[in-house]
Amino acid sequence: MSSNKDPQERNENVPAGEDTPQSETPDTSVPEEGSAPKDKKSKKEEKKQKSEEKKQPSADELLKSEKDKYLRLLAEYDNYRKRSAKERENIYSDALTDTVTKFLPVYDNLVRALQQSTEDEAYRKGVEMIMTQFNDILAKLGVTPIDALGQKFDPLLHNAVMHEEDAEKGENEIVQELQRGFKLGDKVIRFAMVKVAN
Repeated sequence: MSSNKDPQERNENVPAGEDTPQSETPDTSVPEEGSAPKDKKSKKEEKKQKSEEKKQPSADELLKSEKDKYLRLLAEYDNYRKRSAKERENIYSDALTDTVTKFLPVYDNLVRALQQSTEDEAYRKGVEMIMTQFNDILAKLGVTPIDALGQKFDPLLHNAVMHEEDAEKGENEIVQELQRGFKLGDKVIRFAMVKVAN
C-alpha cells in the first residue's frame, strides 16, 4: 500500500531528523583516498609543524632568557637594598637634626649665663662644667659649631643681621657672632647669626 504513494507524500511521513532513503537522494562524489585535496592538507600540516618547531625556543635561548631575568631581578633587589639603606640613614639624620635643634636654646642660655659676671665662683664653675658636657655630647653626635668670628661671610653658613663700615676690617668680614651656628656633618642645622663689616 505504501509503495503506491508518490515520493513527496513519502517524504512528509518521514519523522524529522531522519534521512530519506539513499536511493532517492542524489549521490555526491567524494574524492577517494590519495586524491589531490588530501595532498594539500598534508602539505599544510607539514608547514604548520615546521612553523611550530621554529617557534619553540632552543635550550640555549631558554637559558639565556632565564639568566637575563635573574640578572634583572638581582639588579632590582640591589637597587632596593641601597634605596632602603639611604632612606634609613636619612630618617636617622632627620630625627637627630630635629632633636639637636630643640636643645640649641638650652645651649644659648648656657652661653648667656657664662657671659654674665658673678661673684659666686662655684656657680660659675658649675655652669662651665655643664657647658663642657653639653659640647661633648654634641661632638659625639657629630654636631660641630660653625666658625664665624674673623671669617669671610658665607651665605651657605652665616645669616647676616647687622652691617657696619670699618676701614680696619676686610670686605665681608664677620666682626661679631650674635648666635652660634651648627652643622651635622655637611648639613647646616642652624645658621650662625652674625654682624658683617663693609
